[in-house]
Amino acid sequence: MRFAGGRFIQAIISLWGVITIVFFVLHLAGNPALLMAPPNATVAQIKLIEIHLGLNKPLLTQYGIYLGNLLHGNFGFSYAQNEPAGLVVGSRIPYTAALALAAFVLTVLVGVPVGVVMAANRDRFFDRLLMPAVVAGQSMPAFWSGLLLIYFFSVRLHWFPSSGAAGLASVILPAITLAGLSIAAVARMTRSTVIAEMQKDYVRTAKAKGTANITIMFKHVLRNSAVPIVTVITLQLANLLGGSVITETIFAWPGLGQLTMQSVQALDFPVVETIVILGATVYITANFLADVAFSMLDPRIRLTRGAGND
Repeated sequence: MRFAGGRFIQAIISLWGVITIVFFVLHLAGNPALLMAPPNATVAQIKLIEIHLGLNKPLLTQYGIYLGNLLHGNFGFSYAQNEPAGLVVGSRIPYTAALALAAFVLTVLVGVPVGVVMAANRDRFFDRLLMPAVVAGQSMPAFWSGLLLIYFFSVRLHWFPSSGAAGLASVILPAITLAGLSIAAVARMTRSTVIAEMQKDYVRTAKAKGTANITIMFKHVLRNSAVPIVTVITLQLANLLGGSVITETIFAWPGLGQLTMQSVQALDFPVVETIVILGATVYITANFLADVAFSMLDPRIRLTRGAGND
């Protein structure tokens, strides 16, 4: 409990830091009143818009008001849509969550087995066959892989729609695009971790006793390799939720990524801040849960980190 409590306090401090940095950076990016005003607006009209949006107050005063509103669950009103920012963002969450969940399932179901197969066949046929694909997946940017998938599977073969969120078929290409980098990262981490674990003495002892290789792999090696693998999988989950901007833009997927692009262009501060807070909360929570999971998988982590030697 003391270990988890310490990590929770660190998580709250990290979230406050993210909120503070994003608030000041956004307010230095420009004046939303200039975008909302008509082309021939006078200075007085622009000032009225600033007063309406609360942008006429000193920046530190605005920051204090914003923090106070956050503590009461008030994320402000969208400048562009004139609706509560929480509702605007909340309406897009199901789309991004569905896309991220599909990509995460692909990451785990493909990345871990591929890494295990490569490790078990180190420097042999399957390892040499899969390694170029893994390297390509980790090197290819999402905008390029997404365009290739659209060209081959939508334009040429007509198997899947190229844009929108009309049904289950619509999520397949965006999910593959979003999961490509994560699958490669998980596969490479799994391969290197399992290889390192297979070279330890207890594995050689088990083989000498006649224990089947599959038993050694699933009963001992994978369990002892769990901490780094769970680490990279946890980080990939957060990256999938926060890194969907390019993918959603390419496939016109109506999620948080597309909303982020639109809100940044419109200088819609409350919406952008709400999206960033949501993403930071997911990322920090994922790391917090990973730390707690590590302490359960390996008590040595709990002891060393609890003693402040991390």
